[in-house]
Amino acid sequence: MRIEVLGTGCAKCKRLMKNVEKAAAESGVDVEVVKIEELDVIISRGIMMTPALAIEGEVRAMGRVLGVKEIIEMMKGS
Repeated sequence: MRIEVLGTGCAKCKRLMKNVEKAAAESGVDVEVVKIEELDVIISRGIMMTPALAIEGEVRAMGRVLGVKEIIEMMKGS
């Protein structure tokens, strides 16, 4: 499973990244976590607010920091 954290490196983006890494570790699922910081890539994906989270290429959240449990639930739904 591929999870992308999209954001330019702000404090919220860093918190989301930590939560994604923790969720990946707790879930037991084989996860590839990718951080995307390039603004042109973020905009091309239709993201207007960061941080954003994409699972398997589908943007699942933007503009807020998801909790670990929320991320795990999204991972189960994918």
